[in-house]
Amino acid sequence: MIFLNAFEVRAPLETVTDFHTQSASMAAITPPPVMVRVHSAPAVLGENDEMEFTMWLGPLPVRWLAKIEAVTANGFIDRQITGPFRKWVHRHSYDRIDDTSTRVRDEIQVSLDKHPLWGVVGFLMMVNLPFLFAYRAWKTRRLLEKEL
Repeated sequence: MIFLNAFEVRAPLETVTDFHTQSASMAAITPPPVMVRVHSAPAVLGENDEMEFTMWLGPLPVRWLAKIEAVTANGFIDRQITGPFRKWVHRHSYDRIDDTSTRVRDEIQVSLDKHPLWGVVGFLMMVNLPFLFAYRAWKTRRLLEKEL
């Protein structure tokens, strides 16, 4: 499956890029009741860095290891190395609209694991992607637009 999402934020391209390459930003834009705990990652993510974290879906801990790839001024890819899916490749892209606005695009290629538990967990996570990314758009705007 491929999931696509896009939104605009009133913030310069550089501000959006800087925000999304900070490992702490993931927890900041994750909707409650999901909690994220980063176990290891550099403060600013770069080419070939890894980010190890746990997402708590209620009482269920979901461990995840992602590798950062194809880093440019206009985005990056995070690829699941270990986690709840058979495949997860998330391309984050940022396009300058003008000096004060940026379009944020997310493209996720995802396929389910066949494991009885992780297949169900992955399916539930997949069907919630529209909610997750609607929240991320709202929260990103709240965090970045207040800086203007």
